[in-house]
Amino acid sequence: MILKSFVTAVIYFLFFSSANIFAQEIKERTETIITESFEKDVNFTFRKYTLPPNIKRKIEYIVKQKFFKDLLYVYKISLNDTAIAFGFLDNVIGKSMPITFFVLLDVEGNIISTNIIKYREPYGGAVSNENWNEQFTGKNSDSDFTIGKSVNGISGATISVNSVTKGIRKITLLYEEIKDDI
Repeated sequence: MILKSFVTAVIYFLFFSSANIFAQEIKERTETIITESFEKDVNFTFRKYTLPPNIKRKIEYIVKQKFFKDLLYVYKISLNDTAIAFGFLDNVIGKSMPITFFVLLDVEGNIISTNIIKYREPYGGAVSNENWNEQFTGKNSDSDFTIGKSVNGISGATISVNSVTKGIRKITLLYEEIKDDI
């Protein structure tokens, strides 16, 4: 019984320690992207944003993809106390694991950049490629996100391409709905 308790304690310790390490790694990578995206010294704050149920349902219906959770992280990037951009950290499901991604938008809702923060699948990781992500720059809630037309597919990464593209589109639509509240 003592051995079983010890093993259980070790498993909990390892699980929660690694979860904290992953969370810290995600936070640091996201903040690095923010600071490297702007030439000037900017300030940023972040908060957990709970999705209003009516807005969540509306966007999920349009995009045909559910949000990973009822909340996501929103970064407000400011220069001299004036908001100049907003960042959204969220997840989508790949084949079976979450893909953590970050979308940086200007105040008009145009995409400044998209980045894959944490890719957990053994295949399809090409969605992390900077060149593939650059195709979203300048898109907004009115843009076409059709794969094979305005968004390039990636051989061997069909599920990831579809999931990430829909996730990015959800963020552009969400921003239009909540921009006055953040």
